[in-house]
Amino acid sequence: MTLDRIAPALFVLLWSTGWIVAKYASPYADPLTFLSLRFTLAAALFLIITLVSRAAWPSTRAGWLHAVFSGVFLHGIYLGGVWWAIDQGVPASVSGLIAALQPLLTALVAPFIVGERLTGPQRTGIILGFAGLCIAILPGLLALDTAMLQTALIPLLINVVAMASVALGTIYQKRYLQEGDLRAIATLQYVGGFLVVMPLALLMEPLEIIWNLEFVLAMGWSVFGLSLVSIMLLLYLIRRGQVSRAASLTYLVSPAIAVESWFLFGEVLTLPMILGTLIVVFGVWLTNRKTRMIA
Repeated sequence: MTLDRIAPALFVLLWSTGWIVAKYASPYADPLTFLSLRFTLAAALFLIITLVSRAAWPSTRAGWLHAVFSGVFLHGIYLGGVWWAIDQGVPASVSGLIAALQPLLTALVAPFIVGERLTGPQRTGIILGFAGLCIAILPGLLALDTAMLQTALIPLLINVVAMASVALGTIYQKRYLQEGDLRAIATLQYVGGFLVVMPLALLMEPLEIIWNLEFVLAMGWSVFGLSLVSIMLLLYLIRRGQVSRAASLTYLVSPAIAVESWFLFGEVLTLPMILGTLIVVFGVWLTNRKTRMIA
């Protein structure tokens, strides 16, 4: 089996483990502290790759600023919000389901930003996506008492804000970063992410890390498996012209997270959760069937 055949599925499988690592690493470091170190290592790693490969840096000051600012959305607010929400008790499967709505939100706001018109199937897909999310999470929320409900709502809302951030970051990158070497851009994007999470970590967390094998494995996978290998696979897919294949498989990310969370952490897969996830996946597929919105 050649890399051409397995690269799209491998990219999606690796990407889905990001939510698993967030839950796995939570006992050993607070989320923003973990991400601050992860972004530092990822930026340093990509800097080395960029210098060794002699990749071109943005040719203008605006290009540098656009790359850093896109990282604020795509890494800082997005991953910071997701990891914080999971640390506060949002199940990884629910967080992954919320993140799956990103293409729907992108399609929803694109007409107001880039002038694209929504088709009938796209409108139906957006409605189905939000309906599926409600089916998946509302039964659990309604079962909570008032105090627990108020506590649960804030992390869920932060998770939704994180999802909106990556949607805005995707549109921003499409508008301002159409050119430039992706290795150099990735380096600057991790700098942008660091500029968000490090100040918040200083304000909100004690910056303590439990250095053990589990933490090292989680950090190693985050930096090499997610920040490096996943991005290099994406670069490979772009060069081979297979981005559409990867995009079509992203619909499987949410179910993959749900199954991985059930297998590794024992998160319960209720009937509403399963049904809601399937509806979301179908809604995302319907919305992106003709126009690929995923970066």
